[in-house]
Amino acid sequence: MAKKKPLILVTNDDGITAPGIRMLIEVMNTLGDVCVVAPDSPQSAMGHAITINDTLYCDKVRVLEDQTHQEYSCSGTPVDCVKLAVNEILKRKPDLCVSGINHGSNSSINVIYSGTMSAAVEAGTLGIPSIGFSLLDYSMDADFEPARSFVKSIATQCLKKGLPTGVVLNVNIPKLPKNEIKGIKVCRQANAHWEEQFDKRVNPLGREYYWLTGEFVNEDKGEDTDEWALHNGYISVVPVQFDLTAHHAIKDINTWDLS
Repeated sequence: MAKKKPLILVTNDDGITAPGIRMLIEVMNTLGDVCVVAPDSPQSAMGHAITINDTLYCDKVRVLEDQTHQEYSCSGTPVDCVKLAVNEILKRKPDLCVSGINHGSNSSINVIYSGTMSAAVEAGTLGIPSIGFSLLDYSMDADFEPARSFVKSIATQCLKKGLPTGVVLNVNIPKLPKNEIKGIKVCRQANAHWEEQFDKRVNPLGREYYWLTGEFVNEDKGEDTDEWALHNGYISVVPVQFDLTAHHAIKDINTWDLS
């Protein structure tokens, strides 16, 4: 009896027609049976948001004339897409969920804002080995071709070996030609932050509004971080856990007088 091909769920936060997800779909089609459930419009920086006070629509679509896999366009967030895929669309649990390829970085602190990574994390909470892929190029004309073989290699290993319980992978790819990418480094998340500012403006009706701006500040000098890897020509792979318990703090907080 022939062994079933792996079932691979593909999603993103840039929208179902974004170039990054099209590349990811191409690669995953070489590894297994693909089902795409992705937002119908850009959902960047949505984090782990879910839709609870509005209707959700999920329509079967044909983005390319020659596509052989199923694709669904969802009106909700990236996390909504994963929930709908697993609970309503797919007949069995996926063997792998991949999210991306995001247009722009999700390294360091950006991981907590990322819709790309939140989709992967949601799948992880359901026991599905999951990977979020991002390219450090925000342009819709970004060249994803140099990332192709690396994306395939990482996804292949994840299918073969699985991931530890409670862990998903955050993969970031530098904006470089393939011959300048030095390899892959497994890293920790850099201790960096955004110094935010709000650009205060006035609309034509005289009402004040704000536009978020800011500067990314990395004071982490470690050479084992994702930021170091990316700035030195490597692809960074950070194992991310979704158990947010600060286990090291439990002992100290138990000394408090909480009576």
